[in-house]
Amino acid sequence: MAGIGFELKRLFHKKGVLNTTKAYGYATVICAGPMLLGVILLLGIMTLCTIFNTATADRELLICMITYTLLASVTVTSFFSMVVTRYVADMLFEEENQAVLPCFWGSTVIMMAVGSILYGIFLLFSGASLVQGLLCFVLFGELIIVWNAMSFLSAIKDYKGIFMSFLTSVAVSILLGALLLWLKFPVVEALLFAVSVGYGIMLVWDVILLHRYFPHTSLGAFTFLKWIDAFLPLALSGLFMNIGMFSHLVIMWFSDIKVHVHGLFYGAPWHDVPALLAFMTALMTTVNFVVSVEVNFYPKYRNHYSLYNDKGTIKDILQSEKEMLDTLKTEIFYTALKQLLFTATCIALGGYLLDLLPLGFNEIMRGYFRTLCVAYGLYAIGNMLMLILLYFTDYKGACVTTAIFAISTILLTLVSLLFSNVYYGFGFLIAAMIFVIATALRLDYFTRKLPYYILSVQPLVAEDRSGLFARLGVFLEDKFERG
Repeated sequence: MAGIGFELKRLFHKKGVLNTTKAYGYATVICAGPMLLGVILLLGIMTLCTIFNTATADRELLICMITYTLLASVTVTSFFSMVVTRYVADMLFEEENQAVLPCFWGSTVIMMAVGSILYGIFLLFSGASLVQGLLCFVLFGELIIVWNAMSFLSAIKDYKGIFMSFLTSVAVSILLGALLLWLKFPVVEALLFAVSVGYGIMLVWDVILLHRYFPHTSLGAFTFLKWIDAFLPLALSGLFMNIGMFSHLVIMWFSDIKVHVHGLFYGAPWHDVPALLAFMTALMTTVNFVVSVEVNFYPKYRNHYSLYNDKGTIKDILQSEKEMLDTLKTEIFYTALKQLLFTATCIALGGYLLDLLPLGFNEIMRGYFRTLCVAYGLYAIGNMLMLILLYFTDYKGACVTTAIFAISTILLTLVSLLFSNVYYGFGFLIAAMIFVIATALRLDYFTRKLPYYILSVQPLVAEDRSGLFARLGVFLEDKFERG
């Protein structure tokens, strides 16, 4: 939903380092709360394991279980997240606020049903104990709801509430984990339970915020499925983006640096830990897009499109288009420059800072960290360009470029396995570079023909795009009404 950065703008108008830090903290949690929480909890758990001298096997199994659960949940939700956001934005634009909450629960039910079956089957044959499997399954369900809630929370302006739910979740998880280890509970079960409690707090808090903001109603919970038929490229873009971001991690679990942890749980700690830390560097562009690009670009964008609706003259339209695209180019340039400088800083200082963390970094891990910092920095820039394509409703372009990213990541990472393990990570790096080039070329091509896409590509009459997903929605509505 465009314009969330505009709502944050007033926070940046307040002077002082504390207020600026607060605003960036709010923006960071709103943009990447669940994944950021997962990374922080993983680092916290590794620190606790070091402090309490836990066995290496327990620590590796725990990290594998949490990582698998995180990636499985985000993969399931990735297909629905962008379409759900589009549906919510449309409902808010039409002032149909009562349709939002049913969509949240309807989409949650579908994702829980599909995800629980698939991940439940994996857990049954994974080799995890009954308690471990149940805790992973509970955590997976919590993550599904939290990921989905974040698509809706961008409509809520209670930034402080969202931020506090994040901080409380982190604090409770770490403190509860330390307490359980101090009481000599089994390591894996104790820390899985602590993480589940943390995400559970975030889940409850976020759902309460949603229920406070949106009205309760008995409207159809599965109406949003029709939007998948209408905007299928949007749904596929979310899925492809997720595959491009994380498939290189999965491939590394079966490389020559893999570690067979237990049962079906494999890992590559030498690669996974640097990758998680490098992923954090991409937040620079993600946050800057919200607090700078949207804030400065969105008013120009809105003014330009409003001229078509408000009978603006050709001269006014051409002038507004030039202003909008000039602003866009400026914001893209400075955002890319900030990401470049931030990545360079992380690489320069990373060697010193990583030695302070109890993560056991060696030279190969430091090399992976440097490579993946650059890779995730490029990915962040490509993701920003893709989001701008979505601004212009170029869903086809977004789908094609994200598909290129996903395919490139898989193929190039597989090719990298043919070389020495010191080059692992370069496959993802080159794929991210291809992603940036593809999105930049598509955005340039699209904006050069912007009047054509606005005026000539639109259908002359309303189209009924109902298909398989719309029929599924009607079927589910009927079943729930009978129930």
